[in-house]
Amino acid sequence: MTSDNDQIKDVTNETLSKEDEQLALQNKAILVVDDNMANLRLLTALLKRQGYILHQAQSGEEALEQVRSNPPDLILLDIKMPEMDGFEVCRRLKAKKDTRDIPVIFISALQAIDDKIKGFTLGGVDYITKPFQIQEVLARVKTHLDICTLQQRLQQQNLQLQKEIQARRAAEEELRLLNAELENRVLERTRELCLEQERSEKLLLSILPKPIAERLKRAEENIADTFKDVSVLFADIVGFTQLSANLASDELVTVLDRIFTSFDLLAEKHKLEKIKTIGDAYMVVGGLPNPLENHTSAIAEMALDMLQTVNKLASEMHLPIQVRIGINTGPVTAGIIGRKKFIYDLWGDMVNTASRMESTGLPGTIQVTEATYKRLHNEYRFKARGEIPIKGKGLMRTYFLQGRKKKAKVAP
Repeated sequence: MTSDNDQIKDVTNETLSKEDEQLALQNKAILVVDDNMANLRLLTALLKRQGYILHQAQSGEEALEQVRSNPPDLILLDIKMPEMDGFEVCRRLKAKKDTRDIPVIFISALQAIDDKIKGFTLGGVDYITKPFQIQEVLARVKTHLDICTLQQRLQQQNLQLQKEIQARRAAEEELRLLNAELENRVLERTRELCLEQERSEKLLLSILPKPIAERLKRAEENIADTFKDVSVLFADIVGFTQLSANLASDELVTVLDRIFTSFDLLAEKHKLEKIKTIGDAYMVVGGLPNPLENHTSAIAEMALDMLQTVNKLASEMHLPIQVRIGINTGPVTAGIIGRKKFIYDLWGDMVNTASRMESTGLPGTIQVTEATYKRLHNEYRFKARGEIPIKGKGLMRTYFLQGRKKKAKVAP
């Protein structure tokens, strides 16, 4: 097991990118709130290395007092603390006008969906589960500080734009000779805004399904739907952790990008909806938000294609990687999480079980539940694995999807 000091050393030995150096120069202040001194020291050391100004608090009351006296730019907040938990701290911060806009990232060992939903409902911008990954914490902290910086910059640009408009109107009355020039400036500005709107539209559609994006643009609140019958696939790159220790960071990103880009193309080919990637894990669903009559078969086809794709890429890149896949079929709830950074996600026992199918599977295999097997066994070949223990479910009968059944030839 890697010690806190070893984790700190690993990060401090890295060279800061130009982007990180620019952020460090801004001297952003971060308040870390955790009653566990080990976590407090680790996070403080890591973030100081990135150029941030760090403050610490070991209780909710101490955190609120520090925020009142010296408001930070971002708060990393533990949930389980004595006397006042992190949820109550966040609620009090969001209840006050002068502290409500400070972004709060929860870092907690609580992994239940209800706890995460509660954190986002109270106003948290993100939720990191312990034990956390160092690079994930650094990336998310940087992302939310960047968002705050961009929001401030946008406000300044809007104020500047208003001043320009007022100046233009005054100049029209006093200096008519400059009218043509001013009109050209307005047209150029409009063109830039249109281009920016198009880029924003493309960005929105890259992170949300089109029907959900349309509902969001209509200012629809509490976007959540129940789907009675869908199929969910989880995939994980086996050997990626060992691979990350032997490759440079840019090479590692290139490998993962090639794999996930191939997966994205397969999802599009089979009319499936990619939900998200987490590290080296990939999640896709069939049957929502748009209905898909043969979603279980489509998921099976993608899974088989994924095995072939990863094997091909492993051979091309000369890397010892495999993929482990899990599939389940049944009802789910789907909707948007967050207020400032939207995420379309799925919840339900069916989703958890699909994830367990992946995590308890074997490298280079596709493990499915009995529900999925019953949908597909007439068209596909399976190997029964028998009953295996599944966390939170007990013993479950599972199967390995091995391929398509050959169609019988009709005699002439």
